[in-house]
Amino acid sequence: MDPYPTAAPDTPPPGLRETKKRETRRLISDHATRLFIAQGFERTTIAEIADAARVAKKTVTNYFPHKEDMALDHQEEFVQGLARTVAAREPGESALAALRRSFLTAVAERDPVAGFAGPDFTRMIADSPTLSVCLRGLHDRREDALAAALAEATDAPADDVTPYAAAAALGGVHRVLFGRIQELTLAGRSGDEVAEAVGAAAVRAFDLLEPSLRDYARG
Repeated sequence: MDPYPTAAPDTPPPGLRETKKRETRRLISDHATRLFIAQGFERTTIAEIADAARVAKKTVTNYFPHKEDMALDHQEEFVQGLARTVAAREPGESALAALRRSFLTAVAERDPVAGFAGPDFTRMIADSPTLSVCLRGLHDRREDALAAALAEATDAPADDVTPYAAAAALGGVHRVLFGRIQELTLAGRSGDEVAEAVGAAAVRAFDLLEPSLRDYARG
């Protein structure tokens, strides 16, 4: 899984050293994920990953201080995604409308960060207590980042609980829908079937928030 999104057109190309570092990181992550899927996250050792990637154990730990980082290598994108959507919302667009639009686009594109990671990867997480706990922590961090973005967007005072309540509601919908994608994937539904079911569920879920959040944090 590539943790590096494609650079924007005006972004200078990375130098040779940075390119090599990215290639090494991707190589380690790809081999680690393959081993995690084949034999389980808890049963796979750092030494086995290093052997598979043909690098030293210290190289593995230099790139990935925590073993779970090799499996969940889109963490920053996941944690900051909702906050970035709010920050980039269109003029006159509420936070709810922006997040609804962004999620439905992710469903249409079968975005792995939204949960469309395929049955093997999804099973790997579900079967691992460590990765399941890590994923819950990422959901919590994502909600915290969203609350901070909403506070900034509304110029809320430090003691105002409104951004945190709104983030809990919006983040909760995303958490539930992510879980639904995992559930349907593990049940053997195809990507198209999952997208159709989750897209319809998302519309209903976001509609529930309309009465209270339709005008909140308009751009």
